[in-house]
Amino acid sequence: MRSVLLASVFALTAGSAFAQSTTSANPAVLTPERVFANPSLNGPVAQGVSLSPDGELVAFLRARTDDVSVLDLWAAPTGAGEPFKLIDARALVPDAGELSEAEKARRERMRISQRGVVEYSWDEQGRYILAPLEGDIFLASREGGEVRRLTDTEADEIDAKVSPEGNYVSFVRDQDLVILNLASGAETEVTTDGEGLITWATAEFIAQEEMDRDTGYWWSPNEKYIALQRTDESTVDIIPRLDITGGGASVIEQRYPRAGRPNAVVELYVQDVAAGRPVKVDLGTNTDIYLARVNWSADGSTLYVQRQSRDQKTLDLLAVDPATGASRVINTQRSNAWVSLNNDFKALADGTFIWSSQESGWRHLYLYGADGRVIRPITQGDYAIKSLNGVNAETGEVFFTASMRDGEEYPIEQQMFRASLRETVTPVPVTPQGGWWSASLNRTGTAYVGNYTDLTTPMRSGLYQADGTFVRWIEENALDADHPFAPFVSRRPVMEFGTLESHGETLVWQMAKPVDFDPSKTYPVVMQVYGGPSGGGVRHGWQPATTQLLTEAGYIVFRLDNRGEGDRSTKFKEALYLKMGQPEIEDQVLAANYLRSLPFVADDRIAMMGWSYGGFMSLMAITEPAMGLASAMVGAPPTEWSLYDTHYTERFMSTPEANPEGYAASDAIPRLDNLTGRMLLMHGMADDNVILENSTRVIDALQAKSIPFELMLYPGQRHGVRGNERQLQQWRMYLDFLDRTIGSRAPSAD
Repeated sequence: MRSVLLASVFALTAGSAFAQSTTSANPAVLTPERVFANPSLNGPVAQGVSLSPDGELVAFLRARTDDVSVLDLWAAPTGAGEPFKLIDARALVPDAGELSEAEKARRERMRISQRGVVEYSWDEQGRYILAPLEGDIFLASREGGEVRRLTDTEADEIDAKVSPEGNYVSFVRDQDLVILNLASGAETEVTTDGEGLITWATAEFIAQEEMDRDTGYWWSPNEKYIALQRTDESTVDIIPRLDITGGGASVIEQRYPRAGRPNAVVELYVQDVAAGRPVKVDLGTNTDIYLARVNWSADGSTLYVQRQSRDQKTLDLLAVDPATGASRVINTQRSNAWVSLNNDFKALADGTFIWSSQESGWRHLYLYGADGRVIRPITQGDYAIKSLNGVNAETGEVFFTASMRDGEEYPIEQQMFRASLRETVTPVPVTPQGGWWSASLNRTGTAYVGNYTDLTTPMRSGLYQADGTFVRWIEENALDADHPFAPFVSRRPVMEFGTLESHGETLVWQMAKPVDFDPSKTYPVVMQVYGGPSGGGVRHGWQPATTQLLTEAGYIVFRLDNRGEGDRSTKFKEALYLKMGQPEIEDQVLAANYLRSLPFVADDRIAMMGWSYGGFMSLMAITEPAMGLASAMVGAPPTEWSLYDTHYTERFMSTPEANPEGYAASDAIPRLDNLTGRMLLMHGMADDNVILENSTRVIDALQAKSIPFELMLYPGQRHGVRGNERQLQQWRMYLDFLDRTIGSRAPSAD
């Protein structure tokens, strides 16, 4: 396949008359103190934007200008009229209390770090918006804008939903599912035995953390049934975890399913809402499986269940009779490595459905008959679709996002395209090229909310007709003189993109240089990395302000998406199968050698920084002699994969018993004698994802070997450092460490 990726240079200030004429006269140097302060330098970014089912109103979350850690719920008419605040979080709940441990864990799994209105949902008629707020539930009526408080209890009500026809509100309280009748206000407990190790209607840890499934119950479209899961954690190992805060420590006996060890037992039931009878769904005789996805047919007569095998090489689609729980397998996807999960399943009114598969070597959409047989491909070619966005049933149009130009993958940009249900056609771009688009369609597929960003444009949200015609701004976020980032625009670094070849694969990279870059001088480099299976980090999009912090300090900032990273071909992603930390580091060595070939790079002053999988990569890189790093900043790293959870680890590494060589090769401890430079290790002391033991074993080994290193632990923080104050401290640490190891105070500095 020919590569359509070309090295190119973009000036971030290009195309902005304001940036050229106003800020260049009085440029301001960006500081950590300003980056981690209010208001956000990203400007008024709309979060969680969605259209009402009829497409007449747009709802979205907006951070408060006086406190970016708190979100309010806003709405805007799709026609004339200005946006208005629908739910003021601090007005309704002035004194936010402490969340329960269960809700803290759930938000950690969903990567929710803010407070206030952090999620909401419409009913299918678009009459109501339901918003959980600080553990209780509020219902906003579209007509009149009245906000009604539905619960006021000491317990947290979580995962609240409005039923499809708007007659009920459902939620989980104290591990049981509860239904509230909106007309009468009466509550009905659907389940009553949720306690201890038994939980109803809540996605288990593995589903939330690794399977992109945040709910454990599903209403049928006609409100007749609710499908709900029952989770028994008694089989899962207890991993005692110290939860250390600034005020002391407590021991959490966390049920954590480590690689090769037992998972929770998950069952699925269907509750007849009127009759009150639960029916158990037949998921097969093997209980060591994953409940991957649950969907209803358009008429509510069939429940579709995706059942994934423990080794993740098989994904069965079951058609279930909700009245009896009887099931039959109607389709099976298989792989010699793993079958990826997705949210592309869409049931259609005529009984057919859309679902994606990677059987061609690329993730594509297919139309299936009710019997599970493929009718035709909807998309095809040497590119992968990213998501199914919506369907217009009347026109037969299918909308999806992909990183593709001229029929081939183009990983650094993303657009929405239009295909057809009725025949396999060449997709038509709906959104323009040149940046990064995401989209959310209304139910009928006639309009969408488009979120767009590029190198010179912070995230903006607009309303568009399905053909791409602009209707109105939801949040324009114009980079004008009043924008929070305005004083710093003229010192925004130039961003350069290019490619490297590795084992027949094209790797994309990006590079930011200091604003006063002089090619006759040499500069230290900070390699930013994630490296693991993800959507990739190299893109034509608005760059984080922290990149500019680094260029202001005189560093070149470089990022490479190695093999295994990014939504690309199956071959590209499976390069790390059974050997995590090997092909990824090989590609990063390639990148380091490329950097050293550049005349303006200081060969002996290259550092790497990353968090989570990026922390693992940084630790592997600083102990890889071929990298030759002067220093590394290692954040919350998995340091031995048998300590990490089942679904993620076994997907890529199988089990420790089946792949001992792969696990041994990725263990950081035997590599510590090979440290090539200084290391700064960071970790949250209440991390319930990559448990602190991953870092303490490295701390112990380094001390036992009398090897000096630096350490920063964060009391009370989980798998990320939250809040402006702590993030400011974190970045002050980063900058100080870099200055001493590769910057102005480094021993080898010129």
